[in-house]
Amino acid sequence: MSVSKAQVLKLYRDMMREAKKIPAYNFRTYALRRIKHGFNENKNVKLECIKNKFNDGLLAYDSLKRQVIVSAIFKTDKIIVENQIGKPCTYG
Repeated sequence: MSVSKAQVLKLYRDMMREAKKIPAYNFRTYALRRIKHGFNENKNVKLECIKNKFNDGLLAYDSLKRQVIVSAIFKTDKIIVENQIGKPCTYG
């Protein structure tokens, strides 16, 4: 079985969507950065290696889903960066 471009793109979109569910800002931004970097790093992989990389991606996706669940259980307060996004600055 070969892996199609559509399957790879679906995995990428699913992983990005799942990473956006992580409640903790630092973990969420790390996951999003790591996913983008991993897919960009492997975009020129030889055909023989694509299936192995895709299977590694599926394992990482399963791990990411578990991390989202654990993060939701052990929620933390939002950090200052998250609280200030979209709010106007007021002084005085």
